[in-house]
Amino acid sequence: MPDDLDPAAGITGDARGRLRADCGRCFALCCVAPAFSASVDFAIDKPAGTACPNLNAGFRCAVHEQLRPRGFRGCAVYDCFGAGQQVCQVTYGGRDWRAAPDSARQMFDVFAVMRTLHELLWYLSEALSRPAAAPLHAELHDARARTMLLTCADADTLLAVDVPALRQAVHLLLLQASDLVRAELPGGAGNRRPRRRPRGADLLGANLAGADLRGAALQGTLLIGADLRGADLRGADLLGADLRDTDLHGANLHGALFVVQAQLDAARGDATTALPPALTRPVHWTRTADPTRPDPRTHPVAGSGPGPGTVPIPSSSPSAARPRRSASSPRSPRSPRSPRSPRRR
Repeated sequence: MPDDLDPAAGITGDARGRLRADCGRCFALCCVAPAFSASVDFAIDKPAGTACPNLNAGFRCAVHEQLRPRGFRGCAVYDCFGAGQQVCQVTYGGRDWRAAPDSARQMFDVFAVMRTLHELLWYLSEALSRPAAAPLHAELHDARARTMLLTCADADTLLAVDVPALRQAVHLLLLQASDLVRAELPGGAGNRRPRRRPRGADLLGANLAGADLRGAALQGTLLIGADLRGADLRGADLLGADLRDTDLHGANLHGALFVVQAQLDAARGDATTALPPALTRPVHWTRTADPTRPDPRTHPVAGSGPGPGTVPIPSSSPSAARPRRSASSPRSPRSPRSPRSPRRR
């Protein structure tokens, strides 16, 4: 298996290509397989296994260019990590669910498993690209190789995969890799007092503008609507963090750990937001810095902390009830999930 990793840029080349959606080689599995309910992310209710009414005969979305204004933000955010084309072209050899309706249900179930495998491959490949995680590289290589073999298995083998156990095993490796990487940062995790907030903390709507979050452990953190303008997130671990409507204008995410495209697509940012090299700037972000916004670097950081990477305690917390995690928000690999929303070109 080729090791096409670049330590400076994360996963690259063939590895990155295999884990990016190629809608032209997929039969719109994400527009049919998952269920979703009418919400801020979806304009309608759709049962699992039922084609979205916007799906046309050519397996394309008829409203793809207007997904956000039409209320389908979840579709615009969704990423299958290339699982769609793998299922359609490799597992089922080019057969589509319309031509082979007897296989449709199985195909949709396989897609859910494949998406998990591809997501885990993305994280494992990134961990392998980090020189500081070298003590774990042998275990990471082994986990990636075994996961890659599963992606080439037949449908019955895929459906027999113990997804929760696999997620948990990979998650433990990723946590160890994260600790190694963040410990090498200036003022990193190994050189400061323990975190004031545990992994998975609720920072819903928190004022963290200008915060020094270098090397922060933000895995699984709810950052919905949080103000991170101008925040320094270099080396922070954002595995599974919920960034829906998070304000990233002017924030620095260069070198942040385990960020995926769906997280950026769910957030708000601009041309001054520094991104991890393997990811792209979302098309809905503003192209220039917003002159109406005050410079976040002049804002006092909410609360106070002992140093870089310590998540400040917000000065106030929103009174709104904690929202349900939507289908469009990424998760940490601690528990299984099924794909929830489509994005078709």
